[in-house]
Amino acid sequence: MDITTFSFVLGQVFVVLGALVFATAALGLVRFTDPFMRISAVGTAGGLGMILVVVGCLLVQPTVVDTLKVILIIFMQLGTSAIGTMAIARSSYLTGVRMDPGYFDELDEDDVTGESVETR
Repeated sequence: MDITTFSFVLGQVFVVLGALVFATAALGLVRFTDPFMRISAVGTAGGLGMILVVVGCLLVQPTVVDTLKVILIIFMQLGTSAIGTMAIARSSYLTGVRMDPGYFDELDEDDVTGESVETR
């Protein structure tokens, strides 16, 4: 097997693995109950799935220009995914969306005035 065929097969495997990661993230959206768990599933899987898909596409048809594009895509995806998921989680918390029972909320202990919940 020459390097071109190996690169093509490995690229196809990466694309399929990326699609499977996206499918598990979609399953997490359906199965998880509160926005915080859903954000965790989508934020993590979105970054990994996107990287696998674009690297797989690069391995199928490698060029220098496409390599630079993939590097740019990876940096932008990882940066915007982290910022976006944190913004959604913060807005959910600030609008009063509650976590499912059984989860500990460390931010609920403190008030913005500095008083703890027990002293109010």
